[in-house]
Amino acid sequence: MALPKPTLGYPSRSAAVQALREQGWSMRRIAEEIGISLGTVSALDASAKRRREPRPAEVNGKTVLFPAEVLDRLRPHAARRGITPNELARRIVDVAIDECMIDAILDDELEASR
Repeated sequence: MALPKPTLGYPSRSAAVQALREQGWSMRRIAEEIGISLGTVSALDASAKRRREPRPAEVNGKTVLFPAEVLDRLRPHAARRGITPNELARRIVDVAIDECMIDAILDDELEASR
């Protein structure tokens, strides 16, 4: 493996690309500033994303899969709140649990199916 190449005051090209992307620079601008190809910037950016620290939800959470049609139906409601459909689904579940609504929701569903 090659030694890191200090770049633009950062310890390596990867660190420079990551820092400049976090500042909102485009990949094209970074490539021109550093003097490397756009493909190299893209590869360094992808590599940095793979090495990032896990987010709290990734460490403390579990994965739940929702059918795409459920998330699609949540999309307009999420958009009005400025959040993603996944975040809206998490909030709905949180409220249902916090407000002890699980039995009420499921009992209503059971009654409707009879």
